[in-house]
Amino acid sequence: MVIPILYGTESSPPVRAVLLTLRALQLEHEFRPLDMLAGEHLEPEMLRKNPQHTVPMLEDGEACIWDSHAIIGYLVNKYATSDELYPRDPLQRAVVDQRLHFETGVLFHGIFKQLQRALFKEGATEVSKDRLADLRDAYGLLEQFLAENPYLAGPRLTIADFSIVATVSTLHLSYCPVDGTKYPKLSAWLARLSALPFYEEDNLRGARELADRIRAKLPKQFDKLWQKAFEDIRSGAGKQ
Repeated sequence: MVIPILYGTESSPPVRAVLLTLRALQLEHEFRPLDMLAGEHLEPEMLRKNPQHTVPMLEDGEACIWDSHAIIGYLVNKYATSDELYPRDPLQRAVVDQRLHFETGVLFHGIFKQLQRALFKEGATEVSKDRLADLRDAYGLLEQFLAENPYLAGPRLTIADFSIVATVSTLHLSYCPVDGTKYPKLSAWLARLSALPFYEEDNLRGARELADRIRAKLPKQFDKLWQKAFEDIRSGAGKQ
């Protein structure tokens, strides 16, 4: 039996989305960490498998698939015993797909990557008010997505929740905590996802690792806004 191999780093939100999906499917797999700073993702064999040299990358037999959204859809389509995580019904699937596009276009590339670029490539020492406003607007949209259901695409857990929680939990622990008074449904959803038995190992651990690196880059901002949030993280309180 061929065992799928996942390449990446646990601090990456897209990699964690795939890890959550693999665990929900109870699918045996191998995780191979890549040292991105050392350029392991740029080695000739890796470039042959994934010319975009991004993570995550899934190797399943002869197939190599990259982009977390493509990977998690593929995993459910191939290995799930039911369609609950990625419904076959056209309308239900369209809702899941919309949430996945929201994650990649708005949350990850539109907000998270911009924050990371400013911090790690442009030398910013604080997060601009405009970027924080964009993030809070995104939180507000997620609150609306959860208006009538406990999960982001309906009454049941789907791959949309795995994709979005990997990024939102990172933003929550790093740049702007989700205020439960302003976003009660989003806060409750984070708590709901954090109660999954595999959440800490497959998502929270990597999010904490990345949050520590971000905190080191933004000492003043964290001292003013997020000291208590980090105390909660380290004590395990809430596990959001």
